[in-house]
Amino acid sequence: MQRTNIRTGAVWEDKVGYSRAVRMGNQIEVSGTVAVQNGKVVSPGDAYGQTKRILEIIKNSLEQLGGKLSDVIRTRIYVTDINVWEKVGKAHGECFIKNRPCTSMVEVRKLIGTDYLVEIEATAIVSP
Repeated sequence: MQRTNIRTGAVWEDKVGYSRAVRMGNQIEVSGTVAVQNGKVVSPGDAYGQTKRILEIIKNSLEQLGGKLSDVIRTRIYVTDINVWEKVGKAHGECFIKNRPCTSMVEVRKLIGTDYLVEIEATAIVSP
């Protein structure tokens, strides 16, 4: 089975030794993704804005591997404050209004940087 990895150039990819997303067969896994652009935090203090940016990164990663958001069957959402769940959920719901994946949202103590409020992973199955 062919394996295809993609990178986004995030500083953590080389430091930690991972890919943004990997496709094997018809399955795509997208690594935990935070709201970053050009090495800077996007929407500091804004869980909704961060979630929108994260889902944009995930969408772009899927598309590079021949997938799309409608192929996503599972997301895993990590937040540093569960009280922002409605803002995160709103952005997630706007993105997956038609094809709703399974999901979970879990509060964690910290993410990779103090300004990151949300991190999301995704699993997609690409239709033949």
